[in-house]
Amino acid sequence: MINYFIPLVVIIIIIYGIYKKIDIFDTFIIGVKEGMKLSINLFPTIFAMIIAITMITDSGIINYICNLIKPLFIKIAFPTEVIPLAILRPISGSSSLVVLNDILTRYGTDTLIGRLASVMQGSTDTTIYIISMYFTSVGIKKIRYSLIVGLLADLLSVIISFIMVNIFFN
Repeated sequence: MINYFIPLVVIIIIIYGIYKKIDIFDTFIIGVKEGMKLSINLFPTIFAMIIAITMITDSGIINYICNLIKPLFIKIAFPTEVIPLAILRPISGSSSLVVLNDILTRYGTDTLIGRLASVMQGSTDTTIYIISMYFTSVGIKKIRYSLIVGLLADLLSVIISFIMVNIFFN
């Protein structure tokens, strides 16, 4: 059934276009041209994000930051094993999935650390990626407040994840 969904949608669009007397092929070509322009405009941003994420993950700066703030998290009884996930999640979804997989493999899914990592992964977002992609695509240059609010929302999500996991699973 699922294999027929996309062809069915295409057929419905074609029938609707014929019904409305729209030149379907020319409209399709115009859409492809607009999509190509958007792709070309977004490419430098995507390329810069890939380079930045690779540099951040390969340089070891995440481990340095984690070691720097680890004493603070130990004082508040926050599992330090999930700090890399909390730092990487706003930057890169794929990198944070790798960290989540490592946490779940190492500590298990039914542990406090595994549950906290899972809830954090689901409740935070790739803020920097979203801002760079979506704002670039519509031409917004001033992102300061959006970035601050997005990162604060991610921080709040990490804090609430910690609280909720402790309430429900501890």
